[in-house]
Amino acid sequence: MSVFVKICGLRDAESVIAAVDAGADALGFVFAESVRKVSPEQANAVMQNISAHVQRVAVMRHPSDEEWQVVLDEFEPDVLQTDVEDFAGLDVPPHIRRWPVIREGNSAAVPESHHVFVYEGANSGAGETVNWSRAAAIAGRGRMILAGGLAAENVAEAIETTKAWGVDVSSGVESQPGQKDVELIRQFIGAVRAAEIG
Repeated sequence: MSVFVKICGLRDAESVIAAVDAGADALGFVFAESVRKVSPEQANAVMQNISAHVQRVAVMRHPSDEEWQVVLDEFEPDVLQTDVEDFAGLDVPPHIRRWPVIREGNSAAVPESHHVFVYEGANSGAGETVNWSRAAAIAGRGRMILAGGLAAENVAEAIETTKAWGVDVSSGVESQPGQKDVELIRQFIGAVRAAEIG
């Protein structure tokens, strides 16, 4: 089974190119308060000349519709990723895919569907590992992207334990908070691909 890989919290062209060259399926740009926050213009600039098959993900948390519309217009994402309850107040065009974030402990919010959803802890980008047994229990409800505390060293075990459809990494491929490490990006995606074969 091919595992979907998202590299999140990108801020510079070097990291974007490294992630794409290593085989990332999606790139996440954070427009919420974070050490990884970028402006829509910055995100758009580092995505120039990147193949259209790599999904552009706008990562937000409790945005106003006005904030979302600015990101939509200036970044032109393929996907909006935000907490599951946020979508009710946002005007999301039909061509934009929705990835609701389900926080650990809120599994009742996971829809019984084949849609993509992100499962992570209370604090995004904090390197907090979720309970993989709980994640495994809801993985079959849709296409679950597992996030939180993943790195090259543990991602194979995470995939095996949870049967996640995809994985999402941010702090696990950084040399320091907000600073992506090209080699760690390569190692992480390599570990995922090796786990597929294993």
